[in-house]
This record gives sequence, C-alpha cells and structure tokens, in this order.
Amino acid sequence: MIRNSELSIDTAKQRDIVAAGDYYIYVVKKGERVRITDLEGNQAADTLFFNADNPEERYSAMDTLREQGNAYLTAGSVLLSNLNQPMLSIVADTCGRHDTLGGACSTESNTVRYAPEKRCMHACRDSWLLAVSERPEFGLSKRDIGHNINFFMNVPVTDEGGLTFADGISAPGKYVELEANMNVIVLVSNCPQLNNPCNAYNPTPIEIAIWDAA
Repeated sequence: MIRNSELSIDTAKQRDIVAAGDYYIYVVKKGERVRITDLEGNQAADTLFFNADNPEERYSAMDTLREQGNAYLTAGSVLLSNLNQPMLSIVADTCGRHDTLGGACSTESNTVRYAPEKRCMHACRDSWLLAVSERPEFGLSKRDIGHNINFFMNVPVTDEGGLTFADGISAPGKYVELEANMNVIVLVSNCPQLNNPCNAYNPTPIEIAIWDAA
C-alpha cells in the first residue's frame, strides 16, 4: 500500500547516510519515527529490531505474518516481537511492499546460491556481527541475530510456495517510515550483495532519518 508521510525531511532531528556494506545501529524511542530512504533505487536494507530495554525480545517474522495474514510488509503493517507485542508500525511507504521471508545474505548462502569462490565476499550477517562487536553498549551478541526485514527487496512467492529473488520494485527516493511502539534498537545492514542482479550488481547508499515523538 502506497502511503506518503506527512513529515518533512527538513524537520528530522537526525539524518545519516549509510554506505553500501556499512551498518547502522541506534535506539529509537517510543513514539519516535524512523525513515529509511532508498537513495538511488533497488537497494536492500536488511534490518533487525530489538526491545532496547530487553534485547531478548526481538522482531518475529512468524508472529508478524501470522497476525496480519499477508506475506509482505507495507503501510499499515504492525511489526510484532517474539512475545507477540507490537514493536513498530509502518506508517508510510512509497515503495509498496517489503520482504521478511528471504532472510539475509551470508558467506554460507553466497556459496550455496552462487559459487564456492563467493564465500569470502562481504555479506549482511558480517555487517551485523561487526556491529555487535564494535558496539557492545547495545548488549547484543551473535546469538541475537535472527529474523530480519529486507526493506525494498522484491522476493515473490511462487505458486508452489517457494521464493524467488526478482528485480527490485523500488526507485530513487522511495522510503519506508515506521513509528516505534516501544524503545527499539534498530540494526541495519545496507546490503553489500554483488551477486544478485536485483540492484544491477551495484550496491548504493541509503539514508536513515529520525523524528521526535509527536
């Protein structure tokens, strides 16, 4: 569902450019909004969410999809935790739909999907592991890496129930905006994937903006 935000980017309290292959980690307080913008088009922002006050509570793809009865995320979707609590609500979306089934790229999946020599190429799980290692103040570790959302990624479900990685449906300037229902840790890997044609083999930057609670 396409829904524009009523917020102007000029009123954001914080704006950060995240290079392709880099990570972003930040605590978004209850009531604040976070907007992820696909600056150049067809870039994937692989994102994890945790309860900032209890990181053992984190985003659950299973609970979210079960409750909303839809395989894709878009405006109106409420992201649920593994305790079935609302973590964030998607309040605006100019892309249309986002994947939460395909998981994140890793050295292992690069090997299986592409070729053995791709194993050493950088992957989203590497970015997350680097983040939790470099930023211990967030209280996360390797064991906390679980279900993620692939914002802007197009992963159609086939008639047989399988997944396909298709050309992106995003474009320069498309964004998704979420309002926090609790204090949440946002951990993003701006995907460095060089093997998937969905981004024309050219990973690009994203922007992340934060607004104070209304």
